[in-house]
Amino acid sequence: MINAEEHSKSRKNKILLVENHSGIRKALALRLKELDYEVFEAETRLDAFKQARSISPDLILIDLGMPVGADDVMAWLKTDLLTRHIPIIVTTTFLFGSAVDRAIAAGAAEVIHKPFNFDALSTTLQRHLPAPSVT
Repeated sequence: MINAEEHSKSRKNKILLVENHSGIRKALALRLKELDYEVFEAETRLDAFKQARSISPDLILIDLGMPVGADDVMAWLKTDLLTRHIPIIVTTTFLFGSAVDRAIAAGAAEVIHKPFNFDALSTTLQRHLPAPSVT
């Protein structure tokens, strides 16, 4: 059992949240922080790629509906030696079709359809994240 002092030293899982709509990004970031994740935010694909390389998140949560193509970001991330191991969870309003197929082909670990239930999101994140480590 972990005592309070050990818990404060435990490393939180880092999530890079990539969402171009600031209101949605801020609300989702707040909810993820409430679930005790360390959250980093990116609005553009270039920012997502730079942050993924610099912070080495444990997971990337990306909106498929980004105007400049989430599948491009995933292709970059999955071919880069520093980021290709990071699981990518895609959120989307598309139920099926070529956009979802491209996301899976680009390396998405899982696709979550919006609007999503936060309990289901939490379960999905836990499935793809390592157990928090104690330092």
